[in-house]
Amino acid sequence: MEEEPPAHLAVIGAGSWGTALAIGLAQRFASVNLWARDPGRAEEIAALRENKRYLPGCLLPSNILVSSDITIVLEKAGLVLLVVPSLYLRGVVKQIQPLVRPNMRLVSATKGIENETFFRMSQVIADVLKSNLTAPVAVLSGPTFAKEIALGEPAAVVIACRDQAVGQSIQRAFATPTLRFYTSTDVTGVEIGAALKNVIAIGAGICRGLGLGSNSIAALITRGLAEVTRLSVNMGGNPRTLSGLAGLGDLVLTATGDLSRNRSLGIKLAEGKKLPQILESMTMVAEGVETCRAAYKLGQARNVDLPIVNKMHQVLYEAKNPRDAIRELMDRPLTTE
Repeated sequence: MEEEPPAHLAVIGAGSWGTALAIGLAQRFASVNLWARDPGRAEEIAALRENKRYLPGCLLPSNILVSSDITIVLEKAGLVLLVVPSLYLRGVVKQIQPLVRPNMRLVSATKGIENETFFRMSQVIADVLKSNLTAPVAVLSGPTFAKEIALGEPAAVVIACRDQAVGQSIQRAFATPTLRFYTSTDVTGVEIGAALKNVIAIGAGICRGLGLGSNSIAALITRGLAEVTRLSVNMGGNPRTLSGLAGLGDLVLTATGDLSRNRSLGIKLAEGKKLPQILESMTMVAEGVETCRAAYKLGQARNVDLPIVNKMHQVLYEAKNPRDAIRELMDRPLTTE
């Protein structure tokens, strides 16, 4: 007999992605509680029924409650979506730890790698909660822009979980007429693809900002996918995962789409703007900046060749000229594919 899906969803994080998921999934639940860290922001979103800062023009359905009180947000939730920037995920999970019940299903929609531990985001959550949960943490990823999800445009994403039955139960709970979910048990591959595509997208943005054409960007995306796959396989991931939605699909979208903040950051770097100046001007977080630091150290620690990640690290943290970085990638020793 199939497990009855939970009636109440909690979304932890009221940025663009968290708000979009709350809107997109609201039709599937009796209630959706959206947590915003800042009380003033929560009050504003609740009053306007719109997240004007991060997702203007997308109205919240009537069954979404917005609050900065984490106890209220988690009170009835059977499913919990964690959608906070990777840099703050551990702190937020520590905050919710006393409120997490064993029968809750937790899903991470955060993309990144923790700098100090090299943990993937589901590992960060599991590390904090330890024995609090009876089911492994699941992961949501795929080629999606927040605004398009909030507007109800069709999209396909992946739910990855070590326990296939848990993944399938979340798949059934989340599926809507416009959001198609596929399941996977390769959590490593899905999370590595989700994290590193943001770094490759910065490189694609640099190519665009330098005025390079489609040939250059296609080459960078293809070779970027090769090194993301290399790292994933080294960590135990399935190479086939990276040819799907959470790998190639997400990479192509983030590296070419006009709504990509990581691509936009790369364009601005190529135009000569400095990283602190760019970050200060951005409303939302470009996850590729922090992920690049972690991926660079992870590649060195595991002796995995990540040439694009290494060059992006030089651009972001060692004042490397973006044009020189792209030229040096092309000047690498010739090899087989």
